[in-house]
Amino acid sequence: MLYALKDLVILDRFIQLVDNKEMIPKDEIRETILAVASEIFSRYGYQKTTMDDIARATGKGKSSIYYYFKNKEEIFREVVEKEVLVLKSKILVAINAQTDPREKLKAHILVRMKGLKNFLNLYNALKNDFLSHFEFCEQLRTRYDKEEIGIIKEILDAGVKNGEFQIDDTSVTAMVIVTAMKGLEIPLLIETNPDTHVEIRLDKLLDVFFYGILIR
Repeated sequence: MLYALKDLVILDRFIQLVDNKEMIPKDEIRETILAVASEIFSRYGYQKTTMDDIARATGKGKSSIYYYFKNKEEIFREVVEKEVLVLKSKILVAINAQTDPREKLKAHILVRMKGLKNFLNLYNALKNDFLSHFEFCEQLRTRYDKEEIGIIKEILDAGVKNGEFQIDDTSVTAMVIVTAMKGLEIPLLIETNPDTHVEIRLDKLLDVFFYGILIR
């Protein structure tokens, strides 16, 4: 018996439904794999994590993981991109909750520092030398720095406009602040109770930025 093409498609779909009584959407499976992989990458790092590890943790065969993702790098890239979006959203919410430019700047830095503590995959993508050979990591580092400098520059520009800041070049100042923030990253990550300490250090950093160290 000959079947038209559309009939064959319908038949194939029927067979799938019979074989899989409770079909799970592909996107949902991908999200589950990414969530599990995120935990494993955070715990063991990119180098030590294998596709077998991810498959075992998700309760699926390794071939199933390869059906949804080309390789481990692709999984890691999507995990990192998700963390970037979540952190960026948290930063913008914190900034928009403040009206004073100084408080906006503090909110940005504080959420950013705590975010790197929580999103270790993002931190590794930004800082781990081993991952430097991945093109997406290099692109992410360039993009992340550029976006971060841009956000801080907007805050500084707003402060200059309303007369709270006196800054000749907000672009250079934004780059200086980003550089200073990077100096706080390692102490934050190695401390067991960093929240209070990072706020104290941040306040000191902002005091130097806003008021300087010279007697006036």
